[in-house]
Amino acid sequence: MFSIALTHADHTRNYRVSPSENFGWDLTLTEDRQATRQVHYEDWHRVERALAALELEVRALTAQGWHVVIQ
Repeated sequence: MFSIALTHADHTRNYRVSPSENFGWDLTLTEDRQATRQVHYEDWHRVERALAALELEVRALTAQGWHVVIQ
């Protein structure tokens, strides 16, 4: 549903929002191959807010020199 990877020097960040196996959606942030944030949402409006926050975070990181990795 939503997936983006960023890199800067030797660091990576992967953001993913996907449908949950049971019900709802799962957001996972992986930093340097380690899951650092995992959130489960059952309300679509909360997913929309989380996606908006992720977009702001990605913009801030790219402004700081991080690069989007084409997957």
